[in-house]
Amino acid sequence: MTKFVVLALGMGALATTAFADISAMDTNGDGLLTMDEVQAANPEVTADQFSQVDINGDGAVDDAELTAAQEAGLMPASES
Repeated sequence: MTKFVVLALGMGALATTAFADISAMDTNGDGLLTMDEVQAANPEVTADQFSQVDINGDGAVDDAELTAAQEAGLMPASES
């Protein structure tokens, strides 16, 4: 239970600004967010937190992973 609470709190840090607008953080314009891009905007994000969002483990977060994280409540939906 404690691990879940820590993860939830950590994901809360991601939810505040990390993925509100993927294009704002995608500095190389490839449509993916790397750990470096996320940490540039949110230095407090850990590798463990990032890996929870990076479902396929390829080291980047794509639109499908972003959507899944939003649907799971790990991140707020992007504003349209």
